[in-house]
Amino acid sequence: MTEQDRVTSAITDEKGMRCLLFFLDLSGGRILSLNPDGTDRKVIIAGCRSPDGIVVDSRAGHIYWTNMGVPNLQDGSIERADIHGQNRRTIIPEGTTFTPKQIHLDKDGGKLYWSDREGMRVMRSNLDGSQIETLVIAGQGDVDRRDATKWCVGITIDPEARQIYWTQKGPDNAEQGRIFRAGMEIPTGEDAATRSDIELFLDGLPEPIDLELDLATRTLYWTDRGDPPRGNTVNRIRIDGERNTPEIIFTHLMEGIGIALDCRNDRMFMTDLAGSVYAARLDGSEPRALLQVQGNLTGIAYVDFA
Repeated sequence: MTEQDRVTSAITDEKGMRCLLFFLDLSGGRILSLNPDGTDRKVIIAGCRSPDGIVVDSRAGHIYWTNMGVPNLQDGSIERADIHGQNRRTIIPEGTTFTPKQIHLDKDGGKLYWSDREGMRVMRSNLDGSQIETLVIAGQGDVDRRDATKWCVGITIDPEARQIYWTQKGPDNAEQGRIFRAGMEIPTGEDAATRSDIELFLDGLPEPIDLELDLATRTLYWTDRGDPPRGNTVNRIRIDGERNTPEIIFTHLMEGIGIALDCRNDRMFMTDLAGSVYAARLDGSEPRALLQVQGNLTGIAYVDFA
């Protein structure tokens, strides 16, 4: 039996199904799991330090998550544990990243990508935390650190085009949020602060937070905070061809944060700081609340163990 078979068997035996949601409770410092129909909520890990972003490697049976730490100190970290919470260990220690936010798993490339908000950086490492790299520097020093337009928050990658996408959220309710993209590798002879291939993909957004990419349809999804009608929504846009106005597909989030896609089954899942987990089809239809009043929820990950 392979490692993936053992993980899948354990999940199926315990949960009675082959897919799960994992989400983060910022206020309680916990990682929880949930069936996609809203049943069987369980605490997997407790004692996390301001957890924000989460990804799951279903093949290896690992959960990765970011801990934000104190915003003006470089004391954020990234941890890893087994699917059921055992063998917890820190892979990116304090002193390396300020406030790591959303995290993205590039399993085929063997990399973790994350946005560092107060560090004003886009970063990556190997899956074991080795070979830490800074790919983008949006600002430097304490003065820049107070400028929310430089805060990097959400992140995803397009492995086909070899590009990274990230959000810089801007001040609260200011409609100065932006989404950028650049190559997964820094151009030869350049560095993270001066690289010439950074493209402003979208601007004038309320407060773009977490990102997800549907590679099959080449569609970028994101949560956006800020004031209605454009804020506290889920949005999407095609990433190829002519740039159009983003489509708002889900509304009435209460400080929306996490988003996870299940493209195969035409559904998405979202979290907000009011403590709700929502589900809907990818076009935003058939919305429903799976959980409510669960603390301050941040990141969410959907995992199919089939």
